[in-house]
Amino acid sequence: MTTTASDPRASRRCQNTLNPLHSSTYFSPEFAAELSRLGLEPGSMTYFAGRAAPLGAVGAGTVTATFYNFNHDLVARHIPRAWTIATPEAVIDARLRAVDTALTRLLGADTVASPEMAEAAALALRATEACDRAARPLYAANADLPVPTEPHLALWHAATLLREHRGDGHLAALVAAELDGLEAIVSHTATGKGFTPRFVQASRGWTAEQWAAAQDRLRERGLLDTAGELTDAGVELRRDIEAATDRVDRAPYEHLGATGVARLTELAGSFTQTALASGAFPLEHFGKG
Repeated sequence: MTTTASDPRASRRCQNTLNPLHSSTYFSPEFAAELSRLGLEPGSMTYFAGRAAPLGAVGAGTVTATFYNFNHDLVARHIPRAWTIATPEAVIDARLRAVDTALTRLLGADTVASPEMAEAAALALRATEACDRAARPLYAANADLPVPTEPHLALWHAATLLREHRGDGHLAALVAAELDGLEAIVSHTATGKGFTPRFVQASRGWTAEQWAAAQDRLRERGLLDTAGELTDAGVELRRDIEAATDRVDRAPYEHLGATGVARLTELAGSFTQTALASGAFPLEHFGKG
């Protein structure tokens, strides 16, 4: 079957090849090192500050709302205290330095300087031209930042915009599905896609009791079985959520066009495979665990 830019499978596939180029940043030693040099504490503080910095010196409530599946108590231990240590502007500069070093290490200097990198950056930036700020706070905040001149940093910037654009829309779909932040992540880990339950529970700051309570709420709705697996209704709900997310995220890929989407997927997919082979992610934290 021929795919087109309006085919949600093509759009989602393109996003899935781009997203690791953004999200690998948070796992890189360069990210921890650059933000730690500002005085920020490695771990949750550097993550919250690094991702939220484009929003400005916001409080814990804004970070909890826009990140969605983190325990507010964990967020409040680090935000807004992080802004008394380093300004959002300093954090933004530090994370871009980290991205520069990390991508060069993961992809190699030749790839970073290649014509293919410049082509991918141009395609991804073209897709972002159709993104919409309305009701998308994390996307909008990042869209206000200048586009870096170096192609690999421009690609990372565009990947960030496309990731947060889709992510903001995804949160709207989760709210419409009446899943709170913890229920959303519990049901997602039950799909076997993404992080393991143990890693998510620890990194998002949820206790075993809170996790179990969320599982009970999902069971009451008929979405989870006694073994913690999704029921047929649970599988259908997660499928509906992804479909709803696809619908509200289609504009960038329709704007890019079928040929552009296919080419960007090809290029970004190659970069992502190289990054994965270079150890961009701790693979032991993925799957059902």
